[in-house]
Amino acid sequence: MSKGKVIISCAVTGAIHTPSMSPHLPITADEIAQSAICAAQAGAAIIHLHARNPNDGRPDQNPDLFEPFLKVIRQQSDAVLNLTTGGHPSMPVEERIRPAQRFAPEVASLNMGTMGFGLFPMLKRYTDWKYDWEPTALAASKDLVFKNTYADIEHILAILSPKDTRFEFECYDTSHLYNLKYFLDAGLVKAPLFIQTCFGILGGIGSHPDDVMHMKRTADRLFGDQYQWSVLGAGARQMSIVAMAASMGGNVRVGLEDSLWAGRGKLATTNAQQVTLARTIIEGMGLEVATPDEARAMLDLKGGDRVNF
Repeated sequence: MSKGKVIISCAVTGAIHTPSMSPHLPITADEIAQSAICAAQAGAAIIHLHARNPNDGRPDQNPDLFEPFLKVIRQQSDAVLNLTTGGHPSMPVEERIRPAQRFAPEVASLNMGTMGFGLFPMLKRYTDWKYDWEPTALAASKDLVFKNTYADIEHILAILSPKDTRFEFECYDTSHLYNLKYFLDAGLVKAPLFIQTCFGILGGIGSHPDDVMHMKRTADRLFGDQYQWSVLGAGARQMSIVAMAASMGGNVRVGLEDSLWAGRGKLATTNAQQVTLARTIIEGMGLEVATPDEARAMLDLKGGDRVNF
């Protein structure tokens, strides 16, 4: 890894949590922009972005909803902006890719395999819903396949690679690492790979320390020095996984997409709060947080002057 520099990514809103789960979840373009800017000021070099319908908080991949916050964030921050191609697991790939296709970001997320994506256990934790779509969407995940076939992945690569967009390869299980190895060997992706190993989603690998070690060992064996490793932990294990990965030379992702919490029973009030917690862990180990330009160099990105927003 890179001489003690740790990239913090922040995923500010996502598509997993719903408005009823936290009053602090950014919904509108202004909320997303301000939350992203504050996260960057706190030390996040990369901001991972989804959009939501401003009226009911539903995940939405309409590029017109992305444009207002992209422009504001870029005007007020030098952070690397990473656009989702995952959208919501219920969306077809053509819908999910639309924002990245229009805006040609420096980085786009890319899910590396088809999987179950079980959000329905969250139904047991909440009783009062602001919107009817929230419990309906969570319940539907019991019979949902998050489709990321080889053809889907090739389609995203074919559209975005000519724009010099690079990828955050989201790997939720060991098989996803092997899928990525196939695409590397086929010459469809190139090093340095930015591999985000994702822990704690039902349908993917768990969040036990053994699971983290297993994914790291497998990635090391498959990719050697051709990758930058990062982790995200869903839910309550977010910060313990941050600490484990940072101690092993990895990069980290936090944010309200992945966890709503800032301690046991304590809702995070901002994304910046989680970034600050992660930064405290990292710097407490004698490591340094990477700046956006250092992250660009580590990941061989094209630069913020070559995006379409």
